[in-house]
Amino acid sequence: MSTTRNIPRRRFLALVASALALPGALANAAPARHVWRGVALGADVELTVEGGDARDARAFFVKSEQALRMFERKFSLHTGSELTRLNALGRLAHPSGDMLSLLQLAGRVNQATGGAFDPTVQPLWQARRLGRDETAASALVGWQDVRVTPQEIRLARRGMALTLNGIAQGAATDRLAALAARHGLRDVLIDAGEIRALGPRDWRTRIEAPGGQPLRELALRDRALATSAALGTRIGPAGQPHIMGPRGQAPQWALASVSADSAALADALSTAAVLLDRAAIDEALARFPGTRLEALST
Repeated sequence: MSTTRNIPRRRFLALVASALALPGALANAAPARHVWRGVALGADVELTVEGGDARDARAFFVKSEQALRMFERKFSLHTGSELTRLNALGRLAHPSGDMLSLLQLAGRVNQATGGAFDPTVQPLWQARRLGRDETAASALVGWQDVRVTPQEIRLARRGMALTLNGIAQGAATDRLAALAARHGLRDVLIDAGEIRALGPRDWRTRIEAPGGQPLRELALRDRALATSAALGTRIGPAGQPHIMGPRGQAPQWALASVSADSAALADALSTAAVLLDRAAIDEALARFPGTRLEALST
């Protein structure tokens, strides 16, 4: 069964929600498929378990829904989450381990991409969305002014704010993958805004351009894939791309897809990739062994 969905904001992936066909008699004995669908962090979520015991799949789905609600309580911009408290107060005492891990990864990707990946872009994004002058907002952008310690996260200037839209969905995907492994599930496809495949079989994934035309089809096995599309959402009176650099610069590419062992890493790198020239993309990916650029489109 082939399903094609435009993920809200940035995602242009079509999934073939079944493992690649097996040769011989095994192809005639398709295992049972268990599917759960929901919504979290602004994205449709679909979990597909191929084969295995239905009770194990149901237990995984229950734990996954709980994990997704927990991620929203930490990273959503629309609830009283850790992130919204940090943005409102400029500091967050005793941050959760998940928040610390995510911001530490964000810092590594910021450094590897020459600052292109910068979660402090949120004030500039809001100014552009509302059609306001961007001068004051631009002065509030800069990852170097975020202090991250186990005791406290602090934003150096009043009015600074973070968005984790370019990394949190990937982190949620990774958490669900860990849950699947904990439940002993072998063949699993997780789509929580980013995609991660687990198990010995290949899962077919098609990368689509913003207009819907297919760019590439590849097989995922124990790997994550993230796609960022600069024009997936337009903001502001001028309908500008919703992805922007820390100086407000426009994307250089319409779409970038990155695969990695971690969905959070693939998520952050694909977000940065649309802002970088090809040489800078290659340099950034070289800092993270095992990552690959899977598609790039103008």
